[in-house]
Amino acid sequence: MAHPAALNNGLILSIIIGYDATTLREQADPQAALARLDELGELRSLSALEEKITLLRLIDRLDEAALIANEAVRLSRFTGDRKQLASSRIRRAQVQQYQGKLDEAQAELSHCVQEAEAHEWLDVAASARENRGKVHFDQGSYEAAAADFTAAVFLRERAGASPQEIENSLLAVAVIEKFIAADDASR
Repeated sequence: MAHPAALNNGLILSIIIGYDATTLREQADPQAALARLDELGELRSLSALEEKITLLRLIDRLDEAALIANEAVRLSRFTGDRKQLASSRIRRAQVQQYQGKLDEAQAELSHCVQEAEAHEWLDVAASARENRGKVHFDQGSYEAAAADFTAAVFLRERAGASPQEIENSLLAVAVIEKFIAADDASR
């Protein structure tokens, strides 16, 4: 059976309409995101909370996303499922990144990378690596970002990710390579 967070992944991907090649952030259809938030209403299941976090982050309602992210992390701790907890912590770190709390996000994601790779949770490790790469990117640490993005591609391939997920990871690698080349040329 699919991991609960994966069940709504297709819906979220349909709300994401592209990626900004200068910020590596998703571009979303705000009306579709708001409509989905309305559909979710007051649902409090972990999968509903995680979907709300992503939707709120995508439409820049970061304070609400942060509150729900903390709630999802608490709920994940109560379930005792460590893989789910790591996934919830990744979502919380994404919100922290968007809030500009880059050091906090990097620390959270580094912990998730270590735990996911130690347990060989390939899908979670790929997500943690890719998101940590985005934090490195925001910090201007392009080489570290490239290492995480490249690792995410290989982890996604090993996990049997969809072609679209692998393509998104490859896009991040291509973008960071351009930034590294431009950085090298300016020296």
